[in-house]
Amino acid sequence: MTPAIRLLKREAIPHEVLQYTHDPKVAAYGEEAVKALGLAPDSVFKTLLAQLDDGRLVVALVPVMATLDLKGLAKAVGARKARMADPALAERTTGYVVGGISPLGQRKRLPTVVDDNALALSSIHVSGGRRGLEISLAPSALIALLEATTAPLARE
Repeated sequence: MTPAIRLLKREAIPHEVLQYTHDPKVAAYGEEAVKALGLAPDSVFKTLLAQLDDGRLVVALVPVMATLDLKGLAKAVGARKARMADPALAERTTGYVVGGISPLGQRKRLPTVVDDNALALSSIHVSGGRRGLEISLAPSALIALLEATTAPLARE
C-alpha cells in the first residue's frame, strides 16, 4: 500500500484503485495508463513538479495528453517564472519515482494547482504512487484534500 492510498483510507475519501502491468520500455506513463486501463484520456492527469524563480517547488496536475503551461502555472501561484523541476529533486521531495509520482501522500506538502478542466469531470485518475497504479476519485475530493487551487494549466 502506497502513502497515497493510506492517506485516502485514513481520510475516508471514496476512491478506486486501478492496476496494470507497467512496461519498462514505455516512458509515456500516463498514456500507458490510458491504454492499459481503457480510460478516457481527458480523465487521466499527470503529476508534475515545477520550480519557481524563487526556488520553491509546486505541483501541477494536467491531463496526460496535454503539456503544462509553465507561464500559466507561474501566474497561478504568483510567481514570475516556472520551469520543470529536476527529476532527481522531484523524487527526493515527493518520495515517489518519476512516472509514479502521486499528488497524494508526498513526503513534503507542496502548493498544488490542478488544471481547471478537472472540474468538469465526475472522476479523475491520478498516479497511486508507483508505475502501474492509478487512483480514481472525485476531482472535488482531490482538490479539497490537497488544499489545491485550480487554473488553466493545460496546453494541447
